[in-house]
Amino acid sequence: MEYRKLGTTDLNLSVITYGAFAIGGSMWGGNEKQDSIDAIHASLDHGITSIDTAPFYGFGLSEELIGEAIKGRDRSKIQILTKFGLVWDKSNNGKGEHFFDASDEQGNPVPVFKFASKENIIKEAEESLKRLGTDYIDLLQIHWPDATTPISETMEAMELLIQQGKIKAAGLCNYDLSQMQTAAETIKLASNQVSYSMLNRGIENELVPFSIANDISIIAYSPLERGLLTGKYFKNARLKSDDHRNGYFGQFNPELVEAFLNKIQPVADSQNATLSQLVLRWTTLQPGIAIVLAGARNAKQAIENAAAINISISDEELNFINENLALISQQLA
Repeated sequence: MEYRKLGTTDLNLSVITYGAFAIGGSMWGGNEKQDSIDAIHASLDHGITSIDTAPFYGFGLSEELIGEAIKGRDRSKIQILTKFGLVWDKSNNGKGEHFFDASDEQGNPVPVFKFASKENIIKEAEESLKRLGTDYIDLLQIHWPDATTPISETMEAMELLIQQGKIKAAGLCNYDLSQMQTAAETIKLASNQVSYSMLNRGIENELVPFSIANDISIIAYSPLERGLLTGKYFKNARLKSDDHRNGYFGQFNPELVEAFLNKIQPVADSQNATLSQLVLRWTTLQPGIAIVLAGARNAKQAIENAAAINISISDEELNFINENLALISQQLA
């Protein structure tokens, strides 16, 4: 595994970091508890030292599973990344910005709000520490921008948590350039976690140059477009009816994506690698991308993700991938 320093902090994260959204089950067609714990153990045993989660993932379940999985492990060798700012219970009394309606296990609607007030951040951090079974969080991130709370208030709350020793570093998620610039006026930012993949490269225009110039690490999520770029959904794979990807995949042109994957399959084959491993490795090599999140719902997937870092892509192969990617990008535009 390779490890990279996060921003100007003392944190060194595994370049492939375990993404724990899916193990929360909600929006992903459920989960199997033991498979999820096995996936975390396999990740840790194969060099992935960093785990990214959020309270919203499974309404607390993802954090709880991580807490159970790391119990008894050397905490100093594990970096926990979690978030705040998506509120689904009634404790905020409707404050914040309505985001969307999720569903509970019975299929009942659950209103979700973006809410990043100082009081709420302190509250959520304490709840996360309890669920994770730890006394500090390595990187705390605002999950989504909250238009109802001044950015300075949110950043000041994270600065307070750093001073209290409850978090080591502060990060953003899904902030655009203007929002990043405003946040940076109040606190030294470690990172911004944003969506980035072969099919979604918009951040390269402004956000990447700003981040590089200001020593802010980019954490890329959805590098495999939630499984689409693995290729298996073109080979009779089926999603459960309550899996959000049934709608998510619809934004892409399946025929073009499949044709592109068929083009680069020989590169993966030459490396004795899977398409998902090739795509993950390509993502780690892009300018400004420090950390790449990869989800796994069982040990086999976790081991495969960790091994992606071992792929050596030549300049010729990289050019071949990029040339074909440019063609599909033009057609998808």
